[in-house]
Amino acid sequence: MNIIEVTIITVNYNGLSDTCELLKTLPLEDPTLEVIVVDNASRTDEAAEIRKRFPRVKTLRSEKNLGFAGGNNLGIRVARGRYLFFINNDTLCYRGPAKPEGSAQLLLEPLIRRLESSDNIGMVCPKIRFAWDDAPIQFAGYTPLSAFTLRNRSIGFGEADHGQYDTPHPTPYAHGAAMMVKREAVDRAGMMPEAFFLYYEELDWSLMIRRAGYEIWYEPASTIFHKESMSTGKNSPLRTYYITRNRLRFVQRNVQYPQKLLNYLYLIGIVGTKDVAKHLLHGDVALAKAVVRGVIQFFKQQ
Repeated sequence: MNIIEVTIITVNYNGLSDTCELLKTLPLEDPTLEVIVVDNASRTDEAAEIRKRFPRVKTLRSEKNLGFAGGNNLGIRVARGRYLFFINNDTLCYRGPAKPEGSAQLLLEPLIRRLESSDNIGMVCPKIRFAWDDAPIQFAGYTPLSAFTLRNRSIGFGEADHGQYDTPHPTPYAHGAAMMVKREAVDRAGMMPEAFFLYYEELDWSLMIRRAGYEIWYEPASTIFHKESMSTGKNSPLRTYYITRNRLRFVQRNVQYPQKLLNYLYLIGIVGTKDVAKHLLHGDVALAKAVVRGVIQFFKQQ
């Protein structure tokens, strides 16, 4: 039996077309690579269809939607790799119809080298570029969260890639669309937090990884392309609800009093009020209701 170096884990939810497009760009022929697709209670058994089209891919079918973290954790429990590479199913490892020579090396080896360069590094993210137009940058590392607003910035967001962010560096948080983690870091820090269901899991998990004593790095020698928000919609009520609820939950789990109270006041009294007013002004009643419901559900679930 081959020693599995890397396990790639992706979660599928009614996204058969995207998932299959991703799988076509992965180096499935690599005997040291294991690929796991978790079908997170899609309307039909898409795991069975994926298994038929890609016999080398291990598929898991959950009859219940476990959310982003729960789906990935299901994959972690059966993964055999020394390194776990979590990628969104709406990503591509290269663009264009032709598979580039050495695609496995282009994608995985720089990330592995970065993790192996120091015992202190537990997680690494590639450069992430959008998969449309001229593939502008989505992520080249993050800035720290503001203590008051809890906002931060994705470095290079929206910029054309001219190599200006081709220097590896530490980043305070991983990007959930593509992140590779040492198995030992997962064992020490714990699996992804399932308290969020959708959005904010990677920020919370990044803090868990850092509290366990590890650094997180950005490694631009590897690039992945992201279609972005194909499953939930860029301004859907679902997305609005979870972002509203989960930014409060993130504060609850990671901030101490009295700073926690200031964050609550800002997020509810200023951000929440402004979002509701903005959505109503534009006639988006469903989005306004999603904001209110997110705040109410946060307090109900305390």
